[in-house]
Amino acid sequence: MTDRFAEYRALAEALGVDAVALVPGPNFARLMRHEFHTNERPLVVVIPVDGPPAAVVPNLELGSWAALGFEGETFDWRDQTGHDAAFAALAAHLPLRSVAVEGQVMRVFVHHALRNAYGTLDIRDHEAGIGALRVVKTPEELAALERAVAISEAALEEVLHDTAPGQTETQVQSRLLGALFAQGAEGLAFGPIVAAGDNSARPHAHARPDYRIGPGDALLLDFGARWGGFCADITRTVFVGDPSAEAREVYDTVLRANAAGHAATRPGATAHDIDDAATSVLEDSPFADRIRTKTGHGLGRDVHEAPYIMRGNRFVLPPGCVFTNEPGLYAPGGFGVRIEDDLLVTDTASRSLTTFPRELRVIRC
Repeated sequence: MTDRFAEYRALAEALGVDAVALVPGPNFARLMRHEFHTNERPLVVVIPVDGPPAAVVPNLELGSWAALGFEGETFDWRDQTGHDAAFAALAAHLPLRSVAVEGQVMRVFVHHALRNAYGTLDIRDHEAGIGALRVVKTPEELAALERAVAISEAALEEVLHDTAPGQTETQVQSRLLGALFAQGAEGLAFGPIVAAGDNSARPHAHARPDYRIGPGDALLLDFGARWGGFCADITRTVFVGDPSAEAREVYDTVLRANAAGHAATRPGATAHDIDDAATSVLEDSPFADRIRTKTGHGLGRDVHEAPYIMRGNRFVLPPGCVFTNEPGLYAPGGFGVRIEDDLLVTDTASRSLTTFPRELRVIRC
């Protein structure tokens, strides 16, 4: 039988630690093929370089846990007694001097529970190394990603078809949420961004219930369905009524930057290369002062994961890697434009998982 913990054992050995500890999150779900809620109850799986793994699990989760066929010892605990004894039992069963954890996922109180149980345990943040195991997607994972993208694009077309001047941002957002689930989404990759007018210049804007979309407004929609545990992440910017000459020029600049990011994506390219190609187009335009963000980020079980597409990141993108290509320009008090695609690095070039048209789209008044 395949040892599902083998790559984590090898990683621990390569990092020079005694074990890797995972808590509920994308890496945990990938390993155990089950998602547990992140809440006030700590749940930890510890995978040593040698020997079977061990886990601390809340008693109320034992039914779900048993169905996973965990190959090591499980130390459970109840709300009424607390988790300290379970962590102490883990430390007695599995002596460790050092452990690698996910610094962006493990919460402080879980870190303290491990430290208190072991006393002198050296807890090291190896987020990058652990997350790197998810960079290359399997055919099964890619199929889930493509399904999430297809659901998202179908929902977007449905919503844009029914969008008209006078509607509020929250009305459009509500229809988008309904369309995503009607099209088959199992969840949301993140809370959608629906932003019009000056709100579109805020990269992470919140929909407003009192702003009615008017002629000339940019309308930016950034969202994604979750399906099979995987996330889509798509942005399109449309205009309500005829856009100004400036708006057309800004849109064309972002579109060319997006195309440059596509063209730079191939086996052997680094995250730096792709960001540099896209960002250089923005920098060489009259709108260079409107650059606010890097070009993109990895995409998979998490909507933001490695690799991060930015200058200075010399990580070579391998075939099977999926990331977002989302250049944008944002003028505070004015408007913003972002065009985002989900790109797959193939053995010979790249392929866009997103196929929704990128050309400027105008919603007629």
